[in-house]
Amino acid sequence: MLVPLARRGATAPIPRGLTPGQGARVFWMGALGFAAAFALSHWGIARSSATNAALLIVVEPLTLVVLGPLLLGERLTRREAAGAALAVAGAVLVVLNGVPGVTLEILPRWRGDALLILSGIAYASYSLLGRTVLTDTNATAITARSIVWGMLVTAPLAALEWAAGARPVVTPSAVAGTLYLALVISAGAYLVWNWALARVEASRAAPFLTVQPVVGALLGAVVLGEAVTRFTALGGVLVVLGLWMTVTGRR
Repeated sequence: MLVPLARRGATAPIPRGLTPGQGARVFWMGALGFAAAFALSHWGIARSSATNAALLIVVEPLTLVVLGPLLLGERLTRREAAGAALAVAGAVLVVLNGVPGVTLEILPRWRGDALLILSGIAYASYSLLGRTVLTDTNATAITARSIVWGMLVTAPLAALEWAAGARPVVTPSAVAGTLYLALVISAGAYLVWNWALARVEASRAAPFLTVQPVVGALLGAVVLGEAVTRFTALGGVLVVLGLWMTVTGRR
């Protein structure tokens, strides 16, 4: 879906405008931030739970907040840094209900949770690499090219599963879920994120990712009937307060 948009839009065609070094970064965006991130997250969900996956997303913004200034030389104002810390602390409070060792019933899932943590770091690498190549005019092209690389790196992994006997089961829910993952979560969300990342520092954008574990916990309550705990409520308040401080942290 993205490749035709990239070629018809105002941006230059995908192969143009990148130096060899930038082209390599786009490849690693796809290989690490797409293929590895999705593979690790799916393997983790299979061994843990969807709720834990939603909660452990906090690893991604935490990685960006820590590594953004170190690798990209970005600097946050004191108010932004305090807001980012509050948002991460709020997300951690939400996560406390699902981290191995905190609740006994989650403990046997530590292998899946470890994979989910690695997937969060891989997702963060997408933003750290993307920040160095994105401009105001190439978000669609960079997103399309990185996802094409990710597809190529993912294909051998899928082939190994196919050879081992795994086959997709075509049901209405499976088709709907696949289309949602492809069009909304992959094409749409990656495109919107890259468009924003071209205009905002990675470490400043990171606190907004802390919305995900809170929304995941709330959806768990609405869709799965899970209880909304004091951790969810207090953590949500801290996330909102931290985001407000980050947004208003500079002129």
